[in-house]
Amino acid sequence: MAAFTSKDVARIAGVSQSTVSYVMTGKRPISERTRRRVLDAMEQLTYEPHSGARALAGRRTQVVGLVVPFGPGGQTFGLLPFIEAIANSARAHDHDVLLVTADEGSAGLRRLAGRALCDAIIMMGIEEHDDRVPVAASLSVPVVLIGVPADPAGLHCVDLDFEAAARMAVDELADTGHDEVVVVGYAASAMERGLNFAGRVLRSVRRQAQVRDLPLTVIEPVERGQETAATAADQVLARRAGGRLGVVVPHNDAIAPLVHALRKRDVVPGRDISLIGFSPDREAEQSDLPYTNISGEPRDVSRRAMETLFWLLDPSFGVAPPAIDLVAPRLTRRTTVMPASSN
Repeated sequence: MAAFTSKDVARIAGVSQSTVSYVMTGKRPISERTRRRVLDAMEQLTYEPHSGARALAGRRTQVVGLVVPFGPGGQTFGLLPFIEAIANSARAHDHDVLLVTADEGSAGLRRLAGRALCDAIIMMGIEEHDDRVPVAASLSVPVVLIGVPADPAGLHCVDLDFEAAARMAVDELADTGHDEVVVVGYAASAMERGLNFAGRVLRSVRRQAQVRDLPLTVIEPVERGQETAATAADQVLARRAGGRLGVVVPHNDAIAPLVHALRKRDVVPGRDISLIGFSPDREAEQSDLPYTNISGEPRDVSRRAMETLFWLLDPSFGVAPPAIDLVAPRLTRRTTVMPASSN
């Protein structure tokens, strides 16, 4: 494959080679129209300037690139708390945020770093075996992952401790005398993509059910919507064999539809079965039926990720963060888990 140079960029853009250099280094003011021609030529040739070019400018872009999963299967509403916290943290550090959709894949990462569009990158929607991770590890700018892939390739990762959350849910049901656990699993798109948190939850809940000697059933896939929630409710109720049944719902977009479907069948969580959902506290509190939840607030994860990112940009500030930083989950008991029997 041909290795293009700044001379090739100058030819395509119809400018001098020195103008290309000025666009890359910022040493001289260049009109926006000319700058855009040069950047378009660089993109056309997939030209990536030497990583030292930006350093020659003696300044940063003051921009953080945020790669988010706005694609098929993406849970856009659930991303908003993450994005809000990242934007607030960036503003507090005098940075702006540039959104890039995950469907651009590795090309989007190379574009961000290769064209010096940002000082650092936060990546979300991480898959267990994510082709973007080795590319991210090779970039000249710091990259922080929100999520933990099977091989982080030396990148810093920040996320909720999903393994601990799964253990916590199983322990809560075991400690309150339940006889069986049903997990209402993830949508087909999440499983097909191999999203890291789905695998981490399901593996951990299976291990802990074995430790606590609780029979376990995982219902999957479970898509969004009232119709599929009704099907899931019927599958849950089919597991009732006269004992105490506990249900774990590890994704918050399925909790309200499932509770609604159960109540239409005259089954009330907390009275007839037990239910624990993974969701932010506010959603659990404001539900029509406030439910016991396990929460690792998205904003906590985002703030920790941004603290790590700005430490990577300036290691003289604060203490070095761990390579894998997991936010501890919290369990809040409300009305949907039946108390332990007094017998």
